[in-house]
Amino acid sequence: MRIGELAGRTGVSVRALRYYEEQDLLVPERSHSGQRQYPEGAVDHVRLIQQLYAAGLSSSAIVELLPCVVDGNATPELLDRLSRERDRIDGRITELVGTRDRLDSVITGATTNLRTGRSCRARTG
Repeated sequence: MRIGELAGRTGVSVRALRYYEEQDLLVPERSHSGQRQYPEGAVDHVRLIQQLYAAGLSSSAIVELLPCVVDGNATPELLDRLSRERDRIDGRITELVGTRDRLDSVITGATTNLRTGRSCRARTG
């Protein structure tokens, strides 16, 4: 499939797909005229790249991870890197849960304020 079709099927812009190619995340074949050609498996490959970016991994981390996912080849260094990334994501999740809890508290206070007129600021002391 050509780059425009891959973009349409994955919801990723053509520009992003070209960036993935520059970062060695995606390697198209080339037609005789030089046009990019992608196999059917590129759809899942691009979706995986998107998921890993959404998880906060950098393109360099994703490049290191892809051989394990694509070819089934892992190294101790890769496993260490992936464990560090997982720990970083766990830390971010903890931060987000704390932020959500604070927001819930503000929502509760604002709801109380609207219903009762009491101040929505938490009382201390």
